[in-house]
Amino acid sequence: MSISGPFTFSWHFNFELRISHFLTLIPSVISFPTMSEPNPADTAPLTAPPPSHKSWADEADEESNATASSSLAPPQTSSLEVDELTIDDNKKPPKLLDDPDDSNIQTVTSGETPYTSAATFEDLNLSPELLKGLYVEMKFQKPSKIQAISLPMILNPPHRDLIAQAHNGSGKTTCFVLGMLSRVDPKLQGPQALCICPTRELAIQNTEVLRKMGKYTGISSECAIPTDSRVDLPIAKRAPIMAQVIIGTPGTIKKWMTFKKLGVTRLKILVFDEADQMLAEDGFKDDSLRIMKEIEKVNSNCQVLLFSATFNDIVKNFVSRTVKKDHNKLFVKKEELSLDAVKQYKVHCPDELSKIEVIKDYIFEIGENVGQTIIFVRTRESAKMLHKSLVDLGYEVTSIQGALDHEERDKIVKEFKDGLTQVLISTDVLARGFDQQQINLVINYDLPVKHTPEYNTREREPDYEVYLHRVGRAGRFGRKGAVFNLICGERDERLMSKIENHFGTHVTEVKEKSVEDYKGALKEAGLLQ
Repeated sequence: MSISGPFTFSWHFNFELRISHFLTLIPSVISFPTMSEPNPADTAPLTAPPPSHKSWADEADEESNATASSSLAPPQTSSLEVDELTIDDNKKPPKLLDDPDDSNIQTVTSGETPYTSAATFEDLNLSPELLKGLYVEMKFQKPSKIQAISLPMILNPPHRDLIAQAHNGSGKTTCFVLGMLSRVDPKLQGPQALCICPTRELAIQNTEVLRKMGKYTGISSECAIPTDSRVDLPIAKRAPIMAQVIIGTPGTIKKWMTFKKLGVTRLKILVFDEADQMLAEDGFKDDSLRIMKEIEKVNSNCQVLLFSATFNDIVKNFVSRTVKKDHNKLFVKKEELSLDAVKQYKVHCPDELSKIEVIKDYIFEIGENVGQTIIFVRTRESAKMLHKSLVDLGYEVTSIQGALDHEERDKIVKEFKDGLTQVLISTDVLARGFDQQQINLVINYDLPVKHTPEYNTREREPDYEVYLHRVGRAGRFGRKGAVFNLICGERDERLMSKIENHFGTHVTEVKEKSVEDYKGALKEAGLLQ
């Protein structure tokens, strides 16, 4: 079965005429910039004190395996209020969207249900309250191409499961957030939509987006992230969850379900964000499967949505066996995942000290006015070492990694999103799903490698999905960006060569101490005049 849509209609239309019957909902004159995935940069994130546990996204040392703790303490009801979710548009540059070409979007639909792409949000039969949220709060004009194709498959009966893979900045978050809000009955109290995310930062970010988009709907939500069990009410003593939408991390959600505080009999929709990590052997596969199994016991009609920028073949096959047989699929061709808007470079450094000198004397010095920078390292120890080295050299930088307590992590992320800090050092805890439009530079201080057990006895392989996600932090929504890969030694050279071969691309070399090379690279990336 084929799906019509961006292939059969023109995207050009008279926007003012189409929304004229909604103007009675809007109290003031509104300008509508270009549609994009939301960026909750000026929102107030949830704060939560800390247990100590290890994040999947960073390693304690070079040879340790990242694991996810399933014994996470339950949080209290979130203190994040809808009114706090305000974005000062005067601080934001124009929003752009990195839409794939129509020919690169592949869909496989199941059954006899005809799906027609949505040229406008009105085509989706959304409530006036949701439309007001999209136009007034989110400042959207029309669906992105990914949204135009996937939303009809999500919202229209018989509400089949969906496996959706689309690159960063194409509008994935809006797809499942709008899907959840649309399926909830505001008059029915209790959990009706559940979204599971691999990190607390992503759970907070998605909650902020949902509350902003659903501001006028009256739909309640709660962010399920771990907090300090020494301070908060024990899970056994807290009241049952009454929020209609729950967004959180797998350990906390599983614990709420185990203590019978999170009922799932009313669930209409279950979302896995970054589904490849949620269902991977070295990710949250066990917790994810337990959650799905518990839901299936009492609710066989719950729609499952799996969204990610990357799906390797192993996970893709596993996912296909996990969801219902009559599910729908949406994929963007692999070549579209290279994020061509971001220019990639490599710098050969003889030792670790040279890496720091390259960052200080060349990338920072020449690119000091090109926007925010995120530096990815492989381990917690590297994050601490690099942070201290740059601070000792007089730079104001912040760093985030899984060993920090939750309150400190939230504070660091908020300061970076608010533009109070310009350089953030991070393990891969922020590699996935972290939206910040002002990031124009990414530095791979360490190349990402796979850290599953089978790689401990032989030379480690590049983690191609993580590399792609890291690159995707720059150039959000089609903006310009540059990535510098710092190569140190033969092992790094082999890793970089494999990355180039995997993505079928040539990464240009920048000479270690050539000012002209760095200037030329930043000019080529569109970051210098």
